Amino acid sequence: MALLDRLPTPPLPPLRDPRYTVQRDVPVPMPDGVTLLADRYVPRGVRNPPTLLVRTPYGRRGPAALLNGLPFVPFGFQLVVQSARGTFGSGGEFDPLGSERDDGAATLRWLREQPWFGGSLGLYGASYLGYSAWALAAEGGPEVRAMALQVTASSFREAAYVGGSFALESTLTWTDLTHRQTTRLGMLTAPIVSRRRAVRAAASLRPLAELDVLTGGAPMRFYQDLLAAHADGADYWRSRDFSGTVGQADTPVTLLGGWYDVFLPWEIRDYLALRAAGHRPYLTIGPWWHADARHGLVAFREALAWFRAHLLNDPSGLRKHPVRLYVTGAREWRDYRDWPPPGMRQERWHLHKGGGLGPDGPQRHEPSAYRYDPADPTPALGGPTLLGSSKPVDNRPLERRPDVLVFTSPPLTSDLEVIGPVTADVHLRSSRAHTDLVVRLCDVDADGVSRNVCEGGLRLTPAHPADGDGVHRVTVDLWPAARRFRRGHRVRVHVTSGAYPKVAANPGTGDPLTSAARPAVPADQEVFHDPDHPSAIILPVVERPSEATIPDPAAE
Repeated sequence: MALLDRLPTPPLPPLRDPRYTVQRDVPVPMPDGVTLLADRYVPRGVRNPPTLLVRTPYGRRGPAALLNGLPFVPFGFQLVVQSARGTFGSGGEFDPLGSERDDGAATLRWLREQPWFGGSLGLYGASYLGYSAWALAAEGGPEVRAMALQVTASSFREAAYVGGSFALESTLTWTDLTHRQTTRLGMLTAPIVSRRRAVRAAASLRPLAELDVLTGGAPMRFYQDLLAAHADGADYWRSRDFSGTVGQADTPVTLLGGWYDVFLPWEIRDYLALRAAGHRPYLTIGPWWHADARHGLVAFREALAWFRAHLLNDPSGLRKHPVRLYVTGAREWRDYRDWPPPGMRQERWHLHKGGGLGPDGPQRHEPSAYRYDPADPTPALGGPTLLGSSKPVDNRPLERRPDVLVFTSPPLTSDLEVIGPVTADVHLRSSRAHTDLVVRLCDVDADGVSRNVCEGGLRLTPAHPADGDGVHRVTVDLWPAARRFRRGHRVRVHVTSGAYPKVAANPGTGDPLTSAARPAVPADQEVFHDPDHPSAIILPVVERPSEATIPDPAAE
């Protein structure tokens, strides 16, 4: 049984008419003289249908049309799909993230002047398409009456520099994808080969500045721009970060994400910004990753209900509670009034000498130690990635490495439900002023299989404060989670200094990423876990039942 069959998605309304007309290559002039191209899909037999706008760098035809909103058209919506500047026939040069606000605003002005535009507009899209919607949301005007966005965020800055480190694999993969997609059969092959090429290039351990050529055969501007902006990217990101204007979007918004998606922490930040501004957004998070095909149909059905409610005045498909979460391990969906779930409490589970972990207080022991060597960077098994599967995997091979500290609880005597933001409070002393800290939460089943639940990292610099003994108190934000640790399972925490190639190896020198001239140097790390330095993972524990529970008897 498919996950969609078990998720109570809104019922599909009857089709008005499956037929539609298409107007290809509609020119949309920009103020600087560049012309962008769009395709317009119009349902038959519908007078003044509301308009859905999608702006994309991934093409308008064939399979891309299905992902860009074509299935909405037979339900009474007209669709305008526009190719971003410099892609698929649109003029100008493709500057990733850089032109979306100005071009989007100009497109809205153009829409208002069209005789077929009825004054009611919805914005739709996943990933980059959703980012393009956020770019113009705050200035959309009264015509923008609904937004339905998936696996995306209003800013990709923190996703590019996770905890201050450089998101090497995702950045290389996406740059190669957009570089390759315009070649013959590129749209078919790029999603398959781009990640493989990126991982293979990273495995060479060549300098970061060379990896774009090693991946794609030529220098790639976006990759080099992100490398250069790592040290001080204020100017670069000033026109590319819309997180500060999310609360100004006076538009009903529904968001869909996945527990293993690369953008989840910042998608939830957008939700919280909307709530803080007094809005009532909807949020759905399932057991999905970024390129997971399973969330596509769920996203369509929830977006269709949202657009019908806010563009056609038919709220019959909306659920009662705005937040719906899939609890992994419990194999069920939960409905809540808000995020984090009401009734959540934070529990400190302390790290103990000898690899222990538990809610009992810290113990007086010597610190645990390991050496991190950037010439043999600690890998990541599983975890969020842009393309490919991010399904949780057995981390026992990683746990056998000497550069990974492992802390494990005794078997649980009752179920433990962790739903909400997860953080770690670690007291670290390093031989290097520049180093990384990575913390991972795992669920160990009765057979000893250790599956990753969530993780996070932080890059330390000399600016990070330390006490008189050189010990840093470090707060690491992990990915949010919704996990039932079943009775008899054990809770496990990794502490290490690498997750390669998901994030670039820290050379320990402090050199800029674009010109790491000095040889990389190992870092000797000490993790303290005594009463004066109570290192712990902070788990969001939920005991109060949700407003609604939808059981799922099948395995994940």
